[in-house]
Amino acid sequence: MTIDRRKFLKGAVATSVTAMLPLNWAFAQNRPAGMATLDVSAVTWSKVEDLPEHFKVLNSSPLNAFPPEHLLAPVKTPADVAFIRWNGQMPDFESIDPDTWEFAVDGESIETPKTYTIAELKRKFKTHTQQLVLECGGNSRENFYPNAKGNQWSNTAVFCAEWTGVLVKDVLADCGVKSNAVYTAHYGADKHISGKGAAISRGVPIEAAMNENAMIAWDMNGEAIPYMHGYPLRIVFGGRPGSVSQKCATGMGVRDRVHDGKKMGAPAYQVPKHPVAPGEKVDSKDFKIIEEMIVKSLITSPQTGGELTLGKVLEVSGHAWAGVRDVTKVEVSYDYGTTWQTASLTKPVNPMAWQQWNINLNLPQTGYYEIWARATDTKGDSQPMVQPQWNPKGYLFNGCHRVAVRVV
Repeated sequence: MTIDRRKFLKGAVATSVTAMLPLNWAFAQNRPAGMATLDVSAVTWSKVEDLPEHFKVLNSSPLNAFPPEHLLAPVKTPADVAFIRWNGQMPDFESIDPDTWEFAVDGESIETPKTYTIAELKRKFKTHTQQLVLECGGNSRENFYPNAKGNQWSNTAVFCAEWTGVLVKDVLADCGVKSNAVYTAHYGADKHISGKGAAISRGVPIEAAMNENAMIAWDMNGEAIPYMHGYPLRIVFGGRPGSVSQKCATGMGVRDRVHDGKKMGAPAYQVPKHPVAPGEKVDSKDFKIIEEMIVKSLITSPQTGGELTLGKVLEVSGHAWAGVRDVTKVEVSYDYGTTWQTASLTKPVNPMAWQQWNINLNLPQTGYYEIWARATDTKGDSQPMVQPQWNPKGYLFNGCHRVAVRVV
């Protein structure tokens, strides 16, 4: 019911960020207990005070916040529940004119630097729509032991929205990519929290930019991209650390070397080259860049802490994803990994979209249970039951997700 209601409300939201319509809150009495009424101004949220109560705010400046796990149940994540991650000051969104916004392509390895307006991107290149997973490199960081420094994300610094835009490879091809190209460089309008310099400027290997799933997008779920998610233009790379999907994108460079922009240096978005002991210090020269995210799953139903009557079937469902790979299997256990049952699993609607899984469980007796989920990808990699290799910045945690239920 939550999903249907959200679809209904999203469909009623105005089609541009400047044309909000009054809305009749039909069926609002049916919303789940504890869930605040949807705020239709979500597309123009620009500060922490705008966020509804379902977000847990980690920081207000820069703004970082995440939703509870069960609100990520929809296949396409609504913009008003997608996690929010900024590295610096947000632009003055009210002053942005999408009609004059420009996207520049340049760099040492571009034959002919060019600049495009959004209208020119729409007119000159084929438009594509794809569902792509964006996941913070530090998603689930709070689960590492010993604790790793950084924003203590729970398991919901991830979402899968539907993006509409043009392919990066088409735009780069229009400018000409030299044979010595090594890496891209992404630029945006957000500034460092001090107000001086860029907040972040990361990139990807040129091979990643030339695949079918890298986009320069202007729509998210069929609407103009909300302010919090990168209005009016966002570079979107599915399956890679969310930090390379530059918000409020102003351009892309093609470099003849690994990009050296803000937050490209160790230890930001990097892990040790070799296994280290939990808590061990690592020299900066011994880190490597995280290029792809890894296999993972999320239980969105039931909510942890739920209760059911003995003999009633427990319906368990959620999503699974594996960076640039597909997921081939999801298994569920209710006896701490002693036995596993295989869940039904959908295929991705396109590469780098997340996949849905579900299973019905018959819990044998009254008492307390933990429901664990474990995904396996196309190369046979699966989630560890406890925690993955510890690293100083707490990236890439993909231990089995688990929720608690009680049978009475």
